[in-house]
Amino acid sequence: MIKLKEIPEKQWIRFGVWALIYILFTLWMQNAWLLLGLIVLADIFLTKAIPWGGWKKSGNPSVRHALEWVDDILFALIAVYFINLFVFQNYQIPSSSLEKSLLVGDYLFVSKLSYGPRVPNTPLSFPLAQNTFPVIDTKSYLDWPEWGYKRVAGLGEVKRNDIVVFNFPAGDTVALKVQNPDYYTSVEMYGREAILLDKATFGDVIYRPVDKRENYVKRCIGMPGDTILIVDNQVYIDGVAAENPEKMQFNYFVETDGSIITEEQFRLMNISKEDRGLASGQILPYLGFTPNASGQYNPVYHFPLTQKGKGIAERLPAIKKIVIEPDISGGSDYTYPVDYHTGWSRDNYGPLWIPKKGAVIELTEQNTGLYSRCIRNYENNTLERKDGKVFINGKEAETYTFKYDYYWMMGDNRHKSADSRSWGFVPEDHIVGKPILIWLSLDKDRGWFDGKIRWNRLFTTVHN
Repeated sequence: MIKLKEIPEKQWIRFGVWALIYILFTLWMQNAWLLLGLIVLADIFLTKAIPWGGWKKSGNPSVRHALEWVDDILFALIAVYFINLFVFQNYQIPSSSLEKSLLVGDYLFVSKLSYGPRVPNTPLSFPLAQNTFPVIDTKSYLDWPEWGYKRVAGLGEVKRNDIVVFNFPAGDTVALKVQNPDYYTSVEMYGREAILLDKATFGDVIYRPVDKRENYVKRCIGMPGDTILIVDNQVYIDGVAAENPEKMQFNYFVETDGSIITEEQFRLMNISKEDRGLASGQILPYLGFTPNASGQYNPVYHFPLTQKGKGIAERLPAIKKIVIEPDISGGSDYTYPVDYHTGWSRDNYGPLWIPKKGAVIELTEQNTGLYSRCIRNYENNTLERKDGKVFINGKEAETYTFKYDYYWMMGDNRHKSADSRSWGFVPEDHIVGKPILIWLSLDKDRGWFDGKIRWNRLFTTVHN
């Protein structure tokens, strides 16, 4: 047994520094149970009852060398785990829903400190793997223990027009082989039994905890307590037209004089190869296009444009006519809530009130249709309607009080974004963080010696 008076002063100093850091971390986490970790620190630096570095005394150089590698790798994994949980994480833009504000191929640093990091729901998980190990295709986390929602103090709160990374709200239940559209939309399309019985097509249906649902990134358009309305693509908040993002874009049909649009012109309008399409002849009369003198239709392209890109297109001599992509009427494009038919559509949606923590709603038929997912899935209640009455957790109820704040997220690429119009509100416990820096940007349409690296985007801040 080592006597305390025999412990060198430098060990006391090292213990004091690490103990102070650990105590500050415990205060930040607001969890007194973490103070038990001081016992481990005291043993590592002072008493050394457990031979933490006993492998260093091995007489076999090969064993020492191998265990040095294990020690270094273990330390690196622990460091990455804590940085990834509480400070920032890397995120790659996978789709074009926020173009041209954020581009496919942008690699971002996402700050967890901006809104306050969450204590993990699934603490036993492998760092840098969201929910699945690559290659071996197995879960990267253990289901137990699963903790409830808790967020510690951060530098601020979500603000309107922030670009936000969050866990996909409809990702609680997943058909592994068909994840787009989401499970709930698939149920509406095919029926629950068809999905559960057809594993060859849909795969296993699994549940994922909040922090292991896929990460999405969108712009926060609506705040808790707002009423959102979309009329002919224009968003209104509490009856007032919202400020549109500078690089917002819509899909257009673009007719030429018979010539083709060149690669140089596509690049001038900032249209990626993936977005370039040609419209079929069957839809052209519906869009108002007419045959030319020879009885044939001129080429009609279909692609997204920002206001700036549209202005460039209008000035190109070869372009005759530009028509915005029409709306799909009647709510037939499976807008939220998919199991309660409102007649809303992608371009004409609402009005819809966004739930706010502490707010009370009457449990009318319409409200239970609009907010049942919040009550059941996000706030973990049972909800039933029987004989014209509503029962929550088995008890008759006429009103409901929300436990969380909710947000309305939309992509800047309005016609090519699966966002809140498709899957609804984002609860506060799903918020991950705020993108702050683009550290790398790769253009998939270009070669390494033809502008693949977008040098002008490297180490630029994300405009919110």
